[in-house]
Amino acid sequence: MQMETRVAVIAILVKNRDSAENVNHILHEYDTYIIGRMGIPYRQKEISIINIAIDAPQNIINSLAGKIGRLDGVNAKAVYAPEN
Repeated sequence: MQMETRVAVIAILVKNRDSAENVNHILHEYDTYIIGRMGIPYRQKEISIINIAIDAPQNIINSLAGKIGRLDGVNAKAVYAPEN
């Protein structure tokens, strides 16, 4: 039986540059679910903005956002597409 998936966007704000390597490592663990990724360095505010488009079971999306959001100096929040 195939698990139902959801489409979501995970917004990630990285203030602590030392956590960037850990963010990338975690994203690599979930790469089979990731549709696309956009990263923007905002040098004036010394912050990196990363947006991840993902299609995965809801528990996977929550797990990914939670792991990233627990890193030092990193915030992450998932926004889900409306269900059909």
